[in-house]
Amino acid sequence: KLWVLGGRWDHEKFFERRLPNRWDLDAVVKEKPVFLVRVCGHIGVANSKALELAGITRETVVDGGEVDLDDSGEPTGVLRENALELVWRAVPKPDLKSMEESCIRACHEAVRFGLVGVHWIVDSADEIRVVQKLCFEGKLPLRVYLGVPARLLDALVSLGLRTGFGDGMVKLGFVKVFADGSLGARTAALKEPYSDDPKTSGMLLHTQRILNKLVLKAHKAGLQLAVHAIGDRAIEAVLKAYEKAFKAFPRENHRHRIEHCSVLNPRLIRRMRRLGLIASVQPHFVVSDFWVFQRVGERRGRWVYPFKTLMRNGIVVASGSDSPVEPINPLLGVWAAVAEANFAEERLSLDEAFRTYTLNAAYASFEEHLKGSIAAGKLADLVVLSEDLDRVPPEKIRDVSVEMTIVGGRVVYEGEKGALNG
Repeated sequence: KLWVLGGRWDHEKFFERRLPNRWDLDAVVKEKPVFLVRVCGHIGVANSKALELAGITRETVVDGGEVDLDDSGEPTGVLRENALELVWRAVPKPDLKSMEESCIRACHEAVRFGLVGVHWIVDSADEIRVVQKLCFEGKLPLRVYLGVPARLLDALVSLGLRTGFGDGMVKLGFVKVFADGSLGARTAALKEPYSDDPKTSGMLLHTQRILNKLVLKAHKAGLQLAVHAIGDRAIEAVLKAYEKAFKAFPRENHRHRIEHCSVLNPRLIRRMRRLGLIASVQPHFVVSDFWVFQRVGERRGRWVYPFKTLMRNGIVVASGSDSPVEPINPLLGVWAAVAEANFAEERLSLDEAFRTYTLNAAYASFEEHLKGSIAAGKLADLVVLSEDLDRVPPEKIRDVSVEMTIVGGRVVYEGEKGALNG
């Protein structure tokens, strides 16, 4: 049967500011399964038909996830974290042709906004096949550094694959591990309860033992790690896992990352610096998470997205979009970092913000000797903007457009002509 799939909703922008439920969806579509995922990707809501096909009942228990129940003990349709996978398993998988078409559209959108390369987190082995196929056929207009989900870690290790395997267009990058959820879904793991919902402090998606095991296995195999951790409790757990792995198998130049590292404090920042971790951040979150002080309060809010403090402490800050959670346009992230940071002392200069998207991003993929700056001997990956940003007021950076994107000396996007050469 056909499914109705959708997403990118944010209940914080609804009039009632509440999560939708199965009955809301049933009132519109009852005979077909419906599954709609929140903008953060950490909460989904399913109608009754989707719950039935996924086998979700009042008895369903999910490790690292949660099925919300009403007062009578029945599922409300709201699913959190790993519970979303129960529905995704029931959804028919797209065929390779559909995936290829989607990937081409995504690549064209990326080069339109001046991206010469992406850190691409795949969802499956089939997606890797599609990326490779596009590369071999000359249809890949930008460079790809692959992020592979932790469920494929055993396969990578058994094949003996290490970070950096590949060529100049497609390389194996990092193993992506989730330690917690999101602030928007209130599933990011905090040490203290949420200020606007004291009944919860979020959730860790793994026990410390399992997280330690995942990190150690990837680290020992020569694979880079990118561990999603938003709340301070999750960041603490990730730091413990990294510390344990480094003690067991010291390895120089690992360039492991913490993705998002949103709710920090001075002690956590010092530990990140000592371990040599990269802070992989998304500056546009400061715009989207307009409710952050309601969520965590003023005291903790001071340490949410502290870009400048991370830099001052000698931590490499690499910026990205977290697309499709946020817009893929990097200039929106530059604008947010320069003009919109929660505190003036955390705002970056234009040069600092650009460095996080260029040279620091290249460092995060072990490629700073090839990419990230315009210099003799480096790859001819260039972007031409509509205006000189040094003459643009910070608040107007978001209005600047891309005139041309060049990858390896080849024009892959040009103004009104759009994406070129496939």
